[in-house]
Amino acid sequence: MERRMYTLTLLSMVLSGVGAVEVSIPKRVYEFARGDNITIPCTFKPKGPPPTYVIISWSVEAVGAVGAKEINIVTYYSDGKITDIKALYEGRLSLDVDVPAGKAILKLSNIKLEDNKLFQCRLQIPLDNEGTQAATTRLVVLVAPSTPVCKMQGKAEYGKNVNLTCLSEEGSPTPTYTWQSQDVRNMPRARDPRTTDKGGILSLYNISKDTSGYFVCTSRNKIRSATCNITLTVMPPSMNIGSTAGIIGGVVALLIVLIIVIYCCCCRKKKDEEYAMGVLEEEYSDKEPARNGDGRRPDGHEDPQGYDDSSVRRSPVERNDRNEERSERDYDRRKDNEDGRSDYNDRLKRHNYTRI
Repeated sequence: MERRMYTLTLLSMVLSGVGAVEVSIPKRVYEFARGDNITIPCTFKPKGPPPTYVIISWSVEAVGAVGAKEINIVTYYSDGKITDIKALYEGRLSLDVDVPAGKAILKLSNIKLEDNKLFQCRLQIPLDNEGTQAATTRLVVLVAPSTPVCKMQGKAEYGKNVNLTCLSEEGSPTPTYTWQSQDVRNMPRARDPRTTDKGGILSLYNISKDTSGYFVCTSRNKIRSATCNITLTVMPPSMNIGSTAGIIGGVVALLIVLIIVIYCCCCRKKKDEEYAMGVLEEEYSDKEPARNGDGRRPDGHEDPQGYDDSSVRRSPVERNDRNEERSERDYDRRKDNEDGRSDYNDRLKRHNYTRI
Protein backbone atom coordinates (compact mmCIF):
# COMPACT_ATOMS: atom_id res chain seq x y z
CA MET A 1 0.00 0.00 0.00
CA GLU A 2 2.80 2.41 0.94
CA ARG A 3 4.67 1.56 -2.24
CA ARG A 4 1.57 2.36 -4.31
CA MET A 5 1.22 5.69 -2.49
CA TYR A 6 4.85 6.51 -3.17
CA THR A 7 4.40 5.72 -6.92
CA LEU A 8 1.30 7.86 -7.18
CA THR A 9 3.07 10.74 -5.42
CA LEU A 10 5.95 10.69 -7.83
CA LEU A 11 3.56 10.51 -10.79
CA SER A 12 1.56 13.47 -9.56
CA MET A 13 4.72 15.51 -9.03
CA VAL A 14 5.84 14.85 -12.56
CA LEU A 15 2.42 15.67 -14.01
CA SER A 16 2.07 18.84 -11.94
CA GLY A 17 5.38 20.17 -13.30
CA VAL A 18 6.98 21.23 -10.00
CA GLY A 19 9.53 23.99 -10.60
CA ALA A 20 13.14 24.27 -9.38
CA VAL A 21 13.91 24.83 -5.69
CA GLU A 22 16.05 27.43 -3.95
CA VAL A 23 18.16 26.36 -0.94
CA SER A 24 19.95 28.96 1.19
CA ILE A 25 21.75 29.51 4.50
CA PRO A 26 21.46 33.05 5.93
CA LYS A 27 25.18 33.55 6.79
CA ARG A 28 28.36 32.52 5.06
CA VAL A 29 30.24 32.14 8.36
CA TYR A 30 29.05 31.24 11.85
CA GLU A 31 31.37 31.83 14.80
CA PHE A 32 30.86 30.19 18.16
CA ALA A 33 33.11 29.51 21.15
CA ARG A 34 34.26 26.01 21.88
CA GLY A 35 31.76 24.13 24.05
CA ASP A 36 28.71 26.10 22.86
CA ASN A 37 25.44 24.55 21.69
CA ILE A 38 24.71 25.96 18.22
CA THR A 39 22.11 25.99 15.45
CA ILE A 40 22.68 26.50 11.73
CA PRO A 41 19.45 27.22 9.78
CA CYS A 42 18.80 26.00 6.26
CA THR A 43 15.76 27.13 4.27
CA PHE A 44 14.33 25.89 0.99
CA LYS A 45 11.50 27.11 -1.19
CA PRO A 46 10.10 25.37 -4.25
CA LYS A 47 8.59 27.39 -7.09
CA GLY A 48 5.40 25.33 -7.04
CA PRO A 49 3.27 23.77 -4.33
CA PRO A 50 5.10 22.26 -1.34
CA PRO A 51 6.48 18.85 -2.28
CA THR A 52 5.15 15.81 -0.48
CA TYR A 53 8.43 13.92 -0.57
CA VAL A 54 11.92 15.33 -0.02
CA ILE A 55 15.35 14.18 1.10
CA ILE A 56 17.37 16.62 3.21
CA SER A 57 21.01 15.98 4.08
CA TRP A 58 23.88 17.77 5.82
CA SER A 59 27.55 17.09 5.09
CA VAL A 60 30.91 18.47 6.27
CA GLU A 61 34.25 19.08 4.58
CA ALA A 62 37.59 20.06 6.04
CA VAL A 63 38.66 23.64 5.38
CA GLY A 64 41.73 24.15 3.22
CA ALA A 65 42.75 20.47 3.28
CA VAL A 66 44.19 19.17 0.02
CA GLY A 67 42.08 16.29 -1.28
CA ALA A 68 39.50 16.67 1.49
CA LYS A 69 36.36 14.59 1.02
CA GLU A 70 32.77 15.54 1.74
CA ILE A 71 31.34 13.41 4.56
CA ASN A 72 27.61 12.99 5.07
CA ILE A 73 26.66 13.38 8.75
CA VAL A 74 22.82 13.28 8.75
CA THR A 75 20.00 12.49 6.27
CA TYR A 76 16.25 13.05 6.61
CA TYR A 77 13.57 11.15 4.60
CA SER A 78 10.18 12.83 4.63
CA ASP A 79 8.10 9.76 3.70
CA GLY A 80 8.77 8.05 6.99
CA LYS A 81 10.16 11.03 8.84
CA ILE A 82 13.37 9.08 9.35
CA THR A 83 16.57 10.80 10.44
CA ASP A 84 19.82 8.89 9.88
CA ILE A 85 22.71 10.29 12.01
CA LYS A 86 26.24 9.03 11.49
CA ALA A 87 27.96 7.41 14.45
CA LEU A 88 30.61 10.15 14.68
CA TYR A 89 27.93 12.70 15.64
CA GLU A 90 25.49 10.57 17.62
CA GLY A 91 24.51 12.19 20.88
CA ARG A 92 25.58 15.67 19.74
CA LEU A 93 23.58 16.27 16.57
CA SER A 94 19.90 16.60 15.76
CA LEU A 95 17.86 17.87 12.79
CA ASP A 96 14.67 19.90 13.05
CA VAL A 97 12.75 19.64 9.73
CA ASP A 98 9.52 21.35 8.70
CA VAL A 99 8.84 20.61 5.02
CA PRO A 100 5.72 22.81 4.58
CA ALA A 101 7.60 25.74 6.19
CA GLY A 102 10.74 24.96 4.16
CA LYS A 103 13.10 24.62 7.14
CA ALA A 104 15.87 22.17 8.01
CA ILE A 105 17.73 23.39 11.14
CA LEU A 106 20.94 21.65 12.19
CA LYS A 107 21.60 21.54 15.95
CA LEU A 108 25.02 20.66 17.31
CA SER A 109 25.90 20.60 21.01
CA ASN A 110 29.27 21.01 22.78
CA ILE A 111 31.13 21.97 19.64
CA LYS A 112 34.81 21.09 19.41
CA LEU A 113 37.79 22.46 17.56
CA GLU A 114 37.40 19.52 15.15
CA ASP A 115 34.02 20.94 14.12
CA ASN A 116 35.77 23.85 12.44
CA LYS A 117 34.61 22.81 8.96
CA LEU A 118 32.45 23.67 5.95
CA PHE A 119 28.80 22.60 6.44
CA GLN A 120 26.52 21.99 3.45
CA CYS A 121 22.74 21.67 3.38
CA ARG A 122 21.26 19.81 0.39
CA LEU A 123 17.65 19.29 -0.70
CA GLN A 124 16.59 16.56 -3.13
CA ILE A 125 13.17 16.35 -4.77
CA PRO A 126 12.49 13.39 -7.10
CA LEU A 127 12.56 14.29 -10.77
CA ASP A 128 13.54 17.89 -10.00
CA ASN A 129 17.18 18.83 -10.34
CA GLU A 130 16.84 22.43 -11.42
CA GLY A 131 17.71 25.51 -9.41
CA THR A 132 20.02 25.77 -6.40
CA GLN A 133 19.75 22.54 -4.49
CA ALA A 134 22.55 23.13 -1.90
CA ALA A 135 23.98 25.90 0.25
CA THR A 136 27.28 26.04 2.16
CA THR A 137 28.48 27.87 5.25
CA ARG A 138 31.54 27.72 7.43
CA LEU A 139 31.55 27.01 11.16
CA VAL A 140 34.41 28.71 12.98
CA VAL A 141 34.96 27.33 16.46
CA LEU A 142 36.58 30.10 18.46
CA VAL A 143 39.37 29.03 20.80
CA ALA A 144 41.50 31.49 22.72
CA PRO A 145 45.24 31.13 22.09
CA SER A 146 46.99 28.92 24.59
CA THR A 147 49.99 30.41 26.38
CA PRO A 148 52.71 30.49 23.72
CA VAL A 149 56.15 28.96 24.16
CA CYS A 150 59.18 31.13 23.39
CA LYS A 151 62.44 29.46 22.36
CA MET A 152 65.80 30.47 20.88
CA GLN A 153 67.50 28.73 17.99
CA GLY A 154 71.24 29.29 17.54
CA LYS A 155 74.09 30.54 19.75
CA ALA A 156 73.89 33.96 21.36
CA GLU A 157 77.44 35.00 20.42
CA TYR A 158 78.84 38.09 18.75
CA GLY A 159 78.33 38.03 14.98
CA LYS A 160 75.94 35.05 14.99
CA ASN A 161 72.38 34.82 13.64
CA VAL A 162 69.60 33.56 15.92
CA ASN A 163 65.86 32.91 15.62
CA LEU A 164 63.36 33.53 18.40
CA THR A 165 60.27 31.35 17.95
CA CYS A 166 56.79 31.79 19.44
CA LEU A 167 53.98 29.23 19.11
CA SER A 168 50.57 28.59 20.71
CA GLU A 169 49.43 24.98 20.61
CA GLU A 170 45.77 26.05 20.37
CA GLY A 171 43.93 28.96 18.89
CA SER A 172 41.06 29.47 16.47
CA PRO A 173 41.08 31.45 14.33
CA THR A 174 44.80 30.88 13.93
CA PRO A 175 46.62 33.36 16.18
CA THR A 176 48.83 36.11 14.84
CA TYR A 177 52.18 36.77 16.54
CA THR A 178 53.94 40.04 17.25
CA TRP A 179 57.31 40.68 18.92
CA GLN A 180 58.39 43.62 21.05
CA SER A 181 61.90 44.29 22.35
CA GLN A 182 63.34 46.04 25.41
CA ASP A 183 66.95 46.74 26.31
CA VAL A 184 68.69 45.59 29.50
CA ARG A 185 67.19 48.60 31.32
CA ASN A 186 63.65 47.51 30.35
CA MET A 187 63.34 50.47 27.99
CA PRO A 188 61.52 49.96 24.65
CA ARG A 189 63.76 50.18 21.61
CA ALA A 190 63.42 50.33 17.86
CA ARG A 191 63.88 47.15 15.90
CA ASP A 192 67.01 46.65 13.82
CA PRO A 193 66.12 47.14 10.12
CA ARG A 194 67.67 43.77 9.28
CA THR A 195 65.32 41.94 11.67
CA THR A 196 62.49 39.92 10.13
CA ASP A 197 59.28 38.76 11.82
CA LYS A 198 57.14 36.14 10.11
CA GLY A 199 54.74 33.55 11.51
CA GLY A 200 55.99 33.93 15.06
CA ILE A 201 59.69 33.63 14.08
CA LEU A 202 61.83 36.66 14.85
CA SER A 203 65.16 36.47 12.99
CA LEU A 204 68.10 38.47 14.36
CA TYR A 205 71.22 38.91 12.23
CA ASN A 206 74.83 39.69 13.17
CA ILE A 207 73.94 40.10 16.82
CA SER A 208 76.10 42.08 19.24
CA LYS A 209 76.14 43.19 22.86
CA ASP A 210 73.50 45.82 22.03
CA THR A 211 71.12 43.05 20.93
CA SER A 212 70.93 41.77 24.51
CA GLY A 213 67.64 42.44 26.25
CA TYR A 214 64.10 41.17 26.75
CA PHE A 215 61.86 39.99 23.92
CA VAL A 216 58.09 39.62 24.42
CA CYS A 217 55.85 37.69 22.02
CA THR A 218 52.07 38.22 21.92
CA SER A 219 49.79 35.53 20.46
CA ARG A 220 46.39 37.02 19.56
CA ASN A 221 43.08 36.18 17.88
CA LYS A 222 39.62 37.76 18.08
CA ILE A 223 38.86 36.18 21.46
CA ARG A 224 41.88 37.25 23.51
CA SER A 225 45.69 37.23 23.64
CA ALA A 226 48.49 35.52 25.56
CA THR A 227 52.20 36.31 25.91
CA CYS A 228 55.57 34.75 26.58
CA ASN A 229 59.04 36.28 26.91
CA ILE A 230 62.67 35.34 26.55
CA THR A 231 65.88 36.97 27.80
CA LEU A 232 68.70 37.22 25.27
CA THR A 233 72.25 37.66 26.57
CA VAL A 234 74.81 38.03 23.79
CA MET A 235 78.40 37.16 24.81
CA PRO A 236 81.79 36.88 23.09
CA PRO A 237 82.57 33.38 21.79
CA SER A 238 85.21 32.85 24.51
CA MET A 239 82.90 34.04 27.25
CA ASN A 240 79.92 31.85 26.69
CA ILE A 241 78.29 30.15 29.63
CA GLY A 242 80.06 26.81 29.14
CA SER A 243 83.53 28.37 28.94
CA THR A 244 82.87 30.62 31.92
CA ALA A 245 81.74 27.68 33.99
CA GLY A 246 84.88 25.74 32.99
CA ILE A 247 87.16 28.64 33.94
CA ILE A 248 85.48 29.09 37.32
CA GLY A 249 85.74 25.36 38.00
CA GLY A 250 89.45 25.35 37.11
CA VAL A 251 90.20 28.32 39.37
CA VAL A 252 88.37 26.71 42.29
CA ALA A 253 90.26 23.45 41.78
CA LEU A 254 93.59 25.31 41.66
CA LEU A 255 92.81 27.15 44.90
CA ILE A 256 91.97 23.88 46.61
CA VAL A 257 95.28 22.34 45.48
CA LEU A 258 97.23 25.40 46.68
CA ILE A 259 95.54 25.27 50.09
CA ILE A 260 96.40 21.58 50.45
CA VAL A 261 100.05 22.18 49.42
CA ILE A 262 100.42 25.11 51.85
CA TYR A 263 98.91 23.10 54.68
CA CYS A 264 101.21 20.14 54.00
CA CYS A 265 104.27 22.44 53.87
CA CYS A 266 103.34 24.06 57.18
CA CYS A 267 102.87 20.67 58.81
CA ARG A 268 106.20 19.45 57.42
CA LYS A 269 108.01 22.57 58.61
CA LYS A 270 106.54 22.22 62.10
CA LYS A 271 107.62 18.59 62.30
CA ASP A 272 111.14 19.48 61.11
CA GLU A 273 111.41 22.17 63.78
CA GLU A 274 110.24 19.83 66.51
CA TYR A 275 112.68 17.17 65.32
CA ALA A 276 115.56 19.67 65.21
CA MET A 277 114.79 20.85 68.75
CA GLY A 278 114.77 17.26 69.97
CA VAL A 279 118.14 16.59 68.35
CA LEU A 280 119.66 19.73 69.90
CA GLU A 281 118.42 18.73 73.32
CA GLU A 282 119.89 15.25 72.91
CA GLU A 283 123.21 16.61 71.68
CA TYR A 284 123.34 19.10 74.55
CA SER A 285 122.61 16.40 77.09
CA ASP A 286 125.30 14.16 75.57
CA LYS A 287 128.01 16.84 75.75
CA GLU A 288 130.15 17.38 78.94
CA PRO A 289 132.71 20.14 79.64
CA ALA A 290 136.44 19.27 79.45
CA ARG A 291 138.29 18.37 82.66
CA ASN A 292 141.92 18.35 83.75
CA GLY A 293 143.68 15.23 84.81
CA ASP A 294 142.53 15.77 88.43
CA GLY A 295 138.89 15.63 87.49
CA ARG A 296 138.37 19.42 87.49
CA ARG A 297 137.17 21.66 84.70
CA PRO A 298 139.48 24.37 83.39
CA ASP A 299 137.68 26.94 85.64
CA GLY A 300 138.67 24.94 88.72
CA HIS A 301 135.24 23.56 89.55
CA GLU A 302 134.44 19.95 89.87
CA ASP A 303 132.04 18.37 87.50
CA PRO A 304 129.88 15.66 89.02
CA GLN A 305 129.44 14.05 85.63
CA GLY A 306 131.89 12.67 83.14
CA TYR A 307 132.81 14.45 79.98
CA ASP A 308 132.32 13.09 76.55
CA ASP A 309 133.93 15.06 73.76
CA SER A 310 131.94 13.26 71.07
CA SER A 311 129.40 15.53 69.35
CA VAL A 312 128.14 12.85 67.02
CA ARG A 313 124.50 11.95 67.45
CA ARG A 314 124.16 8.56 69.16
CA SER A 315 121.55 5.95 68.64
CA PRO A 316 119.17 5.09 71.50
CA VAL A 317 121.22 1.92 72.28
CA GLU A 318 124.51 3.89 72.43
CA ARG A 319 122.88 6.52 74.66
CA ASN A 320 121.64 3.83 77.03
CA ASP A 321 125.15 2.26 77.21
CA ARG A 322 126.67 5.68 77.82
CA ASN A 323 124.20 6.40 80.61
CA GLU A 324 125.07 3.09 82.27
CA GLU A 325 128.81 3.88 82.09
CA ARG A 326 128.15 7.29 83.64
CA SER A 327 126.13 5.72 86.45
CA GLU A 328 128.94 3.23 87.22
CA ARG A 329 131.56 6.02 87.12
CA ASP A 330 129.49 8.20 89.45
CA TYR A 331 129.07 5.27 91.82
CA ASP A 332 132.82 4.60 91.89
CA ARG A 333 133.54 8.30 92.46
CA ARG A 334 131.08 8.48 95.35
CA LYS A 335 132.62 5.33 96.86
CA ASP A 336 136.14 6.75 96.57
CA ASN A 337 135.01 9.96 98.25
CA GLU A 338 133.41 8.03 101.06
CA ASP A 339 136.61 5.94 101.56
CA GLY A 340 138.69 9.10 101.51
CA ARG A 341 136.54 10.76 104.15
CA SER A 342 136.71 7.60 106.28
CA ASP A 343 140.55 7.58 106.12
CA TYR A 344 140.69 11.27 106.96
CA ASN A 345 138.50 10.78 110.00
CA ASP A 346 140.67 7.90 111.22
CA ARG A 347 143.88 9.95 110.90
CA LEU A 348 142.25 12.85 112.66
CA LYS A 349 141.24 10.65 115.54
CA ARG A 350 144.78 9.19 115.91
CA HIS A 351 146.35 12.63 115.84
CA ASN A 352 144.05 13.88 118.58
CA TYR A 353 144.73 10.84 120.65
CA THR A 354 148.51 11.28 120.36
CA ARG A 355 148.32 14.89 121.53
CA ILE A 356 146.39 13.86 124.56
